[in-house]
Amino acid sequence: MLDGFKGHMNTSKYARIAKCSPDTALRDIRELLERGILVQNPGGGRSTSYRLAKIEELDG
Repeated sequence: MLDGFKGHMNTSKYARIAKCSPDTALRDIRELLERGILVQNPGGGRSTSYRLAKIEELDG
């Protein structure tokens, strides 16, 4: 995501990039959310997407 990635991340994109199942992608994304690395975009449901946290949004 740091090297020329365009758009927002979602579980299906993550699964393709990481070559893992959608369930594993969702678990990974949840962990990245808990760590504050990803932030969920407004909206949800089937169109849930994520972006990298901005520096000012990172903890400590």
